[in-house]
Order: sequence, then C-alpha cells, then structure tokens
Amino acid sequence: MDKKGIVVAIDGPAGAGKSTTARRVAQRLAYLYLDTGAMYRALGLALLRAGVNPDDAEGSAAVARAVSFDFRADTDGQKALL
Repeated sequence: MDKKGIVVAIDGPAGAGKSTTARRVAQRLAYLYLDTGAMYRALGLALLRAGVNPDDAEGSAAVARAVSFDFRADTDGQKALL
C-alpha cells in the first residue's frame, strides 16, 4: 500500500458499475486500484486446477496460501495473473 494508507471499498450488486467507478476514482486520485473480483476469479481457477472443491474450507485455504497474484497494466487497465 502507498504511504497514504487509505483504502476505499465499494460494495453493491453485480453489474452496478462498481469496478468502473473504482477504476475511475483511483485514476483521478492517483491511487492504486486493486481488482479483488479478479483475485476471487483467479483463486477459483486455482481451485479448479488443484481439483479442490470450493466448499472444502481447509482445502481452499491451503490453495489460497499457496498461490500468488501479480497485477500487470495493459491497454484495458489491469490484468490479474495467477
């Protein structure tokens, strides 16, 4: 996290424009935008690849501890890499 130590969270239903709003606010304020939705989807992919049922809390936690995420800027904004 940057030296400001500020975290902004936006909650709401799917398709409401949360990510678009968050990206624009972060850009305007020169804050880092972290796409947690992409992180959740990447973790879901890791669970599938590991053959772990998402309902298995212990197995899911073990996979989550073992994976790492990397975020890269691209022309569409940001990509989450697993």
